[in-house]
Parts: sequence; C-alpha cells; structure tokens
Amino acid sequence: MSNQLPPSLPPFENEPYVDFRDPAVWQRAQDAWSRLQASVGQRFALLLDGKWVGERESFVSLNPSRQSQVVSEHARATVEDAIRAVEAADAYFPTWSAVPAEERIRLTVHLAALMRERKMDLDALLVLESGKSWVEAEADVAEAIDFCEYYAREMQRLAGSHPMHPQPHEDTELRYLPLGVGIVIPPWNFPFAILAGMSIASLVTGNTIVLKPSSDTPRIACAFVELALEAGFPAQCIQLLTGPGGQIGDALVQHPRTRYICFTGSKPVGLRVNELAARTAPGQIWIKRVIAEMGGKDAILVDAEADLDAAAQGVLAAAYGFSGQKCSACSRAIVDQAVYEPFLEKLLAGAATLKVGSAEEPGIHLGPVINARALSKMLEYIEGAKAEARLVFGGKAIPGDALLLEPTIFADVAPTATIFREEIFGPVLAVTPARDFNHALELVNDSEYGLTGAIYSANPEKLDRARREFHVGNLYVNRKCTGAMVAAHPFGGFNMSGTDSKAGGPDYLMLFLQAKSIATRRAG
Repeated sequence: MSNQLPPSLPPFENEPYVDFRDPAVWQRAQDAWSRLQASVGQRFALLLDGKWVGERESFVSLNPSRQSQVVSEHARATVEDAIRAVEAADAYFPTWSAVPAEERIRLTVHLAALMRERKMDLDALLVLESGKSWVEAEADVAEAIDFCEYYAREMQRLAGSHPMHPQPHEDTELRYLPLGVGIVIPPWNFPFAILAGMSIASLVTGNTIVLKPSSDTPRIACAFVELALEAGFPAQCIQLLTGPGGQIGDALVQHPRTRYICFTGSKPVGLRVNELAARTAPGQIWIKRVIAEMGGKDAILVDAEADLDAAAQGVLAAAYGFSGQKCSACSRAIVDQAVYEPFLEKLLAGAATLKVGSAEEPGIHLGPVINARALSKMLEYIEGAKAEARLVFGGKAIPGDALLLEPTIFADVAPTATIFREEIFGPVLAVTPARDFNHALELVNDSEYGLTGAIYSANPEKLDRARREFHVGNLYVNRKCTGAMVAAHPFGGFNMSGTDSKAGGPDYLMLFLQAKSIATRRAG
C-alpha cells in the first residue's frame, strides 16, 4: 500500500496563534466575549445512545474569576447512566469500526476546520469556565486543532494493509484494528486540548467512547461534542456523561465491556484507575489498557554556566503560566550555588513584573486558580512551607470574587521539604541550591515523578549529560519546560507521571489499536 498523503491532505503544520496585542484581534475577542455572555447559565444534558437526556439532578459550573457567576448548569449522571453508556458504546462499536478509515479521517479534518472557524468563541469559553488568560486559551484551542490534524494524518499512515517480510509461497501483511469502548477522562486544566486529543485518537482509530469530563469544566466538553456532531460524527459513537466522578468513574472503569481507559489527572486517581482496570470483571475477555498521565514535580536546572537572564525568564514563564496549574509547570528551580544569589535576584525582579487578575483582563500573567478547594489547599502548602524554607515573594490570596493567588517563591528549600517533593499544582515555586552540577542532577532526579524538565547551560558536555541522565519524558534545553507542541514534542512522562504515552507523537495511536498479522498461502 502507499502511505503518501493525497493532495487534499497537505503535510502537518502547527496551528498559528493569534496576537491579542493586535487591536483587531482584541476586538474579535471582545465580540466573542459579548456573544458568550448571552448564554451564561444555560443548561446542558447528557448524550446517551444518540439522544440528549436532561431529566436528572443538576450541578453548576462556576466562573473562577467571578465565583458568584454560574457559567452553566449540567445534568448529573448516575451509575445507571454509566452502565448504559458503556453498553450503548459497545453496541455501536461494530458499526463505527466498520466505517472506512478514509471517512473517519475526513470527519476529523472537518472537525479541525470547525474548531478553527470558531476559535475565538472557544477561547472565550475557556477564559470564562477554566480561568485561562486569552493567551493560554488560544494555545489550548490551537493544540486541540493540532491533535485533530496530526492524528488524521497518523491514521492515514496506519490504515490499510502493511506488507511484512516475504515468505515462500505466502503473502504476509499486518493490519491495525480498533479496540472497542474507550473511557475518556480528561482534566480541567487543558479541558479542550487534552479532551479533544484523547477523544479524537479514539474515534479516528475506530473506537467508540464514553466521555467523562471534569466537573470543573463540563461546558467546554459539551462544546466539543456539539462540534463533533456538527462535523458528522454519529451521535452513537460518543456518550457524554457529566457530573462528579467517584462511583460513576469506578463503574465505567470496571465494566466488563470497557476495553481501555484514557486518563489525565492526579496521581491518586490515576493509580486507582490502574488498580481497578487490572481487576478482571466477570465476563471480561481482555486485559484492559490504561493510558495515563498523572502529573509531575518538574524541575529546571540552572547551571553555573547558564545565561541567567534567559533562565530566570524561562523559570517564571514555566512556573506561573496558567497560575502553575499545568502538569508540566516548573515547581522546582535547582540552581548551582555559584550563581544562586544573582539568579534569585533576577527571579524576584521578574516576579515583581507579573500581573495578576481576572482571566478576561488583557495582558495578565496569572489568572484565578480553578476552584476554592484548590486555593485552600495551596494556602495550606504555603503556610506549612514557611516552617521549612524562606518565603521571599508572594504567598497570599488576593481578596475578592476571583480566586487569585500571588506568584509565590520559597528560597533555600531543602530536598526533604514538602514543597520540594509534593505536587501543589499552583503558582508556588521552590528554589534549591546545588553544590555543583553533579549535585544538581541528583536533585532534579530526586522525585517520584518524571514528566518534564529543563536545563540552562552553555556547556556542551553538561548538556549531553543531561540528555542522558535527566530522567524525564520531556527534556528541554535552554528553554522553559512548558509549551509542548504537537508533532514536535511528543508528551508523556516516566515513573509516577504516567505511562509515557507520548500524546502528539508517532506512537500514540498505536495505544488505541491492536495489530493483526495475516498470512495467506498462495496457490500452486
């Protein structure tokens, strides 16, 4: 078979970002914001077996920049709904898996086009519901578009028959088949990009899904499903369940017809998903797959031979983008003691320039954190850290209806300190001195996680050592440790950061497929 892309599907390119400093772009953003306000408080239903079902108890999604504002109201799914959703997805799987790959690819590219067309409206929804700045929201939506475009091309590469090593009197081939029903559990911090990536990887490969979005960001999930249906995906191939996880999540994972679980979230929940999936349910005839990304405690190593201005800028960007609510965020800066004080001085000067405010405000660096519970947990970590390290910047919540927390920096943090070891998932940075480069490498690897990391150095030998010994799934050299781009930086971590599934890379779709080897004896 030929794996060449047809003229109608050009080579992949990342979706460009708009510049909100452009007055024309900013006006478009404000127009989208105004349109969105007209639908605030709207009620949304579940999607079960091709039908919208709204006769359920409800819960609300709140605006983290204005906790008194209800973004939307959503049906609360039950355990019975979860069971029904898996059974409906399973019943439709033979139909959807039989749809030619070319048609699934076409629908995926069409969905990307609709996302591109509605990008500013999707940006506005992310600003409203997740508290992302306009810049962060734009990156989220662009990544969702990239996932669609990239996975469409990857499926084209994997579709059809792949000739194998020839044998006498035999024709040999390999074909990739879809698995079955996938449970898709995306996080609230990339509620469109990661949701779209996991869902589209499932659908374009021929699987059916039960989508269970975070209860903090259910409305953007509804927007994704509506766009998918508009693009032409059959309603029966996506079951949408909104509501708190708990028993619903357990029921989805444990169902004997569940074939795999694609999860992004915290380590405790990810480990529970893995544990439940490993138990064989009565009637189950396969080993369930778990595709998990579970967070990080990411470090940036600042070497004695680093460009300190670039390093300080990189640490600030990685630590405080989206208020540190990224699994890839820098929460530890490991700094050679030879440059520790001058680096800290530059870091503090840069932190003083960061603007904190409601997500819709122009030019902010830190918006709100996702919910009041998360803010309370962050403040507990900060209070506890005062007994372990030196608070040198921030550390306070900003009063008001927005859930705002100052960018916070602790200096002289020991490797035994809680804020050195535990994932806080907020704008709290631990700065730790290292005796030398060898000690710095020990410290960056002194973690149960292994997602992202970065090193700043002008020494080629040290950079080569970091490439070999800095034990993370995504290593960045002389740049920040956030901002992975689809196709350029396949994303996934080691150790307790997950299954190293490498989203946005050439291996990812293989996790949603199974290979069938076929040998045909030739006559004569």
